[in-house]
Amino acid sequence: MSVTATGVTDAVPVSVSGRSFREGFSMFRNAKSITGLSILAVFTLLAIFGPLIAPYDPDAIDLLHRNEAPTWGHLLGTTHMGQDILSQIIIGTRGVMIVGFLSGIFATIIAVLVGVTAGYVAGAKSEALSALTNVFLVVPGLPLIIIVASQFEDPSVVLIAAVLAITGWAWGARVLRAQTMSLRNRDFIQAARVNGEPLYRIIAVEMLPNLLAVIASSFVGTVTAAILAQTTLAFVGVTPISNWNWGTILFWAQSNNAFPDKWWWYLPAGLCIALVGVALALVNFGIDEYVNPRLRSAGMRARALRKRGFKPSDGATAVADTRN
Repeated sequence: MSVTATGVTDAVPVSVSGRSFREGFSMFRNAKSITGLSILAVFTLLAIFGPLIAPYDPDAIDLLHRNEAPTWGHLLGTTHMGQDILSQIIIGTRGVMIVGFLSGIFATIIAVLVGVTAGYVAGAKSEALSALTNVFLVVPGLPLIIIVASQFEDPSVVLIAAVLAITGWAWGARVLRAQTMSLRNRDFIQAARVNGEPLYRIIAVEMLPNLLAVIASSFVGTVTAAILAQTTLAFVGVTPISNWNWGTILFWAQSNNAFPDKWWWYLPAGLCIALVGVALALVNFGIDEYVNPRLRSAGMRARALRKRGFKPSDGATAVADTRN
């Protein structure tokens, strides 16, 4: 409602879907999420424009500059064959990000389909989907990935992402099932059911907006696990060592005894993996702060105190002495 100059109150239409959209993505507006998303944006740009900004061909051999420490000509040094490590890291970013995000998308889709359906329906269908989730929860992921990937001479990034998604969707589905079971008896769900709304619309329109934070958290966790698994596969030599990614760089460093003296060969790749993990963790912390009312209220209180010039960690607030 809005009050005009003449005192007449006008009705202001509010878009429920637009408001839900804005409220759903407000989980990314805190400092943790913004910092994490900014770091991920940098790596995404490297993945997209890497071939254009890489100073050298990552496969180019320069025997005159072998095993060199960082210099102005090679900012991150060179390998035993004179290959530029900075170019390898930039080019390898694309494979890591593609596999991580594709795996996250595939696994999240499966988790939503299985978890939300299992939480909403009842009876044998729910129990069957729950049993399927439990089976995939106990399947050893990494050994299965190694077995499947080793069957192909040159597995594509899509295949690797699909295998990682198949072994990584169950935890998200389990959480979504529990959250959906708590939602299905709410008044607005019961009202939609009484009005004769079809099942797909109840799930897509009524439930999924309320599960958006949980879905986002599941996606972030799956991306983190996929990136770690993909670099691990490359490091142990399961995936082709000719396809550049950060795990491949660590594989060649370990194969040529770069540890610990030639730090410029393995340390940058390890820091990139750690930095992406930190960025995803910050995004996840931001989502947790949005989902948990206690954390959200604590964060709002801390921000309010900082705006007033106080430290949130202070046990007590000093009071000015006005007796004089």
